[in-house]
Amino acid sequence: MEWIKRHGYSLALFCVIVLVMLYGFQNAAESSAAENLRMTEDSLRRAVVSCYALEGQYPPDIAYLQEQYGLQIDMDRYMVHYEVFAENIMPDITVLER
Repeated sequence: MEWIKRHGYSLALFCVIVLVMLYGFQNAAESSAAENLRMTEDSLRRAVVSCYALEGQYPPDIAYLQEQYGLQIDMDRYMVHYEVFAENIMPDITVLER
């Protein structure tokens, strides 16, 4: 009991510091996941625009971009919605985390 009276404030401060650090690590992980999602969608859009600039039409599907332009997307981690309306209209592109 005497030990707790002497070191109670130090122990409480230590616990608060640990909790703040854990909260910071969690926020950093969430920020990193959001940034990876944004970068994946951006690289997909750049590949689509590059295809249009080089070939004069938008690619018919994601597989075409992967084969012809080397696009790599982790399909286990991301779900990609790619809907083509016409060859000369930008496709609807949405990337979501699974």
